[in-house]
Amino acid sequence: MNIKILGALSALALLTACAEKKAETAASTGTGNAVAAPSIVPGSEEDLVKNVGDRVFYSFDKSTLSSDDKGTLDRQAAWLGKYSSVNVQIAGNCDERGTEEYNIALGQRRANAARDYLVAKGTAASRITTISFGKDRPQPDALGHDEASWAKNRNAITSVK
Repeated sequence: MNIKILGALSALALLTACAEKKAETAASTGTGNAVAAPSIVPGSEEDLVKNVGDRVFYSFDKSTLSSDDKGTLDRQAAWLGKYSSVNVQIAGNCDERGTEEYNIALGQRRANAARDYLVAKGTAASRITTISFGKDRPQPDALGHDEASWAKNRNAITSVK
């Protein structure tokens, strides 16, 4: 008797899984093969990340902006000008080397450098907040203990608030 009940529950679970899969593909173009990708909402976090760029990178022990970084921040300033109701936060980050206190201060200088550049380009300072995470928030794809990982973690990341 238990085997019959177990078999019936297994069959029910399988049918439910198949029904959910079919419902996902049915919403596509009618071919049943692909799900339509959602469009990016203008002025959203995803819009900033995909179409503008949300981060700038720094050299070891530095908080000065390179010309590439200024290009990214120029695009951010133009985007912020277009979406004047959007407020952002800039988070300064460091690699794992150095003391906690030193990296918090360096991360703050990095966030401030990005903020100051955006303000100089016409973004109201009241729309931008800054925070430093020091070395406490390494990038998920940069958890190694090598120069490539460290370089990815020396950044300032702009996010929509």
